Amino acid sequence: MKKKHVLTIMLGALLQTSVFAAWSPKGDKIRTVWAEKVTPENVWRSYPRPQLQRSQWMNLNGLWKFAVTDQATTKKQVKYEGEILVPFAIESSLSGVQRTFLPTDKLWYQHNFTIDEDWKGKNIILHFQAVDYECQVWVNNKLAGTHKGGNNPFEFDITKFINKSGDQMVELSVVDPTDQESISRGKQQLNQKGIWYTPVSGIWQTVWLEAVNPQYIRQILPEADIHKKTVKLHLDVAGAKGQENIKVEVLDKRKVIKTIEQKGTTDMEIEIPDAVLWTPASPQLYHLNVELSVNGKIVDNVKSYFTLREAGIKKDACGYNRICLNGEPIFQFGTLDQGWWPDGLLTPPSEEAMLWDMVQLKEMGFNTIRKHIKVEPEQYYYYADSLGLMLWQDMVSGFSTERKQAEHVAAGAANDWNAPAEHSAQWQKEMFEMIDRLRFYSCITTWVVFNEGWGQHNTAEIVNKVMSYDKSRIIDGVTGWADRGVGHMYDVHNYPVSSMILPEYNGDRISVLGEFGGYGWAIKEHLWNPEMRNWGYKNIDGAMALMDNYGRVIHDLKTLVAQGLSAAIYTQTTDVEGEVNGLLTYDRKVTKMPTSLLHILHNDLYNVAPAKAITLVPDGQGGAKNQRKVSVNGSEMKQVMLPYSVQPKATVVSETEFVLNQPLKNLSLWLRAAGTGKVWLNGVEVFLQDIRMTKQYNQYNLSDYSSLLKKGKNTIKVEIQGTNKMDFDYGLRAF
Repeated sequence: MKKKHVLTIMLGALLQTSVFAAWSPKGDKIRTVWAEKVTPENVWRSYPRPQLQRSQWMNLNGLWKFAVTDQATTKKQVKYEGEILVPFAIESSLSGVQRTFLPTDKLWYQHNFTIDEDWKGKNIILHFQAVDYECQVWVNNKLAGTHKGGNNPFEFDITKFINKSGDQMVELSVVDPTDQESISRGKQQLNQKGIWYTPVSGIWQTVWLEAVNPQYIRQILPEADIHKKTVKLHLDVAGAKGQENIKVEVLDKRKVIKTIEQKGTTDMEIEIPDAVLWTPASPQLYHLNVELSVNGKIVDNVKSYFTLREAGIKKDACGYNRICLNGEPIFQFGTLDQGWWPDGLLTPPSEEAMLWDMVQLKEMGFNTIRKHIKVEPEQYYYYADSLGLMLWQDMVSGFSTERKQAEHVAAGAANDWNAPAEHSAQWQKEMFEMIDRLRFYSCITTWVVFNEGWGQHNTAEIVNKVMSYDKSRIIDGVTGWADRGVGHMYDVHNYPVSSMILPEYNGDRISVLGEFGGYGWAIKEHLWNPEMRNWGYKNIDGAMALMDNYGRVIHDLKTLVAQGLSAAIYTQTTDVEGEVNGLLTYDRKVTKMPTSLLHILHNDLYNVAPAKAITLVPDGQGGAKNQRKVSVNGSEMKQVMLPYSVQPKATVVSETEFVLNQPLKNLSLWLRAAGTGKVWLNGVEVFLQDIRMTKQYNQYNLSDYSSLLKKGKNTIKVEIQGTNKMDFDYGLRAF
């Protein structure tokens, strides 16, 4: 009888093992090539904190037990139903689960591990790089701590909970309201459509352990001074008592070039011999070996690095405020990068996959990435430092979909959302945690605080607080709309073509184009869901049409850069779910335009000289009104004031003369209209495009027709075959 009982137990254990061992990616949607290489044994193995590395650590990624219950279920009542591959969210294919997780659900995890014998007598720190959204953590059935916020790392000292020997057990419970509450959720939404994507719940970045002594280096924050050719190391040492000794080695290409020692843990300033500044063309990294000792005994040894670079603002020869790197103006041109993957959602399938995206952008000739409404694994920022890619880092915004009317501040709204104090405190806490974690990385030149009115509140107070908190970076207080006159940038979004706020109207700030483009080409075999609306801000059919439109809008940017535009962000790096406006397909298997062609197009943008434009035909930018001859639907020309309100489906024509006293090579056309537009210069058609009414005036580069101009009187004629209601206006500038 006993023997039969033992066999039954063994058979049950084998059956459970076989169920748990059956991990594989779930679902039938498109995947990247890297997803095919993922296994529970090789998933996200790299050291998760490049800014501060120590040798004694343990990666806990892999297969964990999981269960989904209602929120009333207690830990004792949980019955684990299978295994999930950490660090992939439960909704993702690579989790091996791929199921919807609701705001009424609770997600449970359980994982066993053992402590290395060499770690005896040390403090054990348990790290979670990101868990979305609110969790409780137990170690060996004792509550280790709680955390709220889905994008930042957190840690617990679990030393007192560790068993003296044998297996250790960590458990989590997670709840995630997604878009039902006012939280920092980014693009996640339970009802996916348009710009809203599949939710991400639970663990979605690496889980790991490290062993430290009671006295250990908690943080090293480098502060470069490119003028003195020095770096100041701000040290945070846990358990410091004043008897510590710090030894630092500075390495250049693995060769020690400087060694410095000091008593105590105060800031250390180090002069760098033959200093090389960090730039996109030469992304120089200096590495550090840092040793902490007490009474001659080494108690901690970590590796870190730094760069010598300075992000700033100064006026160019024409008086335009420019973004500067190391004191020199630099045009920042990049992509809106969502960081989403068809197989891992917010979690890239691997470090290799994440790096591949970045290398492609570099090879395309971009020097900047706007990391949009997402915080990446820390390895991403190290790669950017190493590749020489500048980053704009967004704070993760959010609002309740149910309360969207109040919480999503509309374009042109006079007032911010009147957010509850509790919400503002939590949101700001998460934002400053993000800044504290990522300010180490030199690639980040800009913090982006609010995006397109999402949860925008207390704008002036919060943006000014960020400007005071990190003076080493440029602050984009509001990107898109609802500008409140604060922050270093006046940032507009304009789809699909180019625009900017001219320097004379930007409040003495930097003019940037925070989003534009979005040309969508849906490639059938590479769609997330062929049955849903697959769209771009302008839908394109085929590679030739895409190159034609993209080439034209890059040409348009040149006349804006000359007139003071300091940065532009194209939408976007890849297709994402129903959005097909990527330069790459969502599965990263098709690059929609030749990389070499993009590099050639983009390179010209970095060499545009500033110019003072002459107004040949004034428009209403800045609030002015101008008298023009206008005909509507074939009526006789009459004098009206522009901007002029025109009803839908109407054809409007206007013609005016202007005088040119000197030859000018560059022409900048500004249009405010909705419909098919045609423009003639001195009787020659120079423009034919579909135009949208946007919040700003659309701008088009007509420099290739400047030879049509003559000294003395010239004529410009504009015709719009209208689609929607419009406030018709136009202008022409030249230099």
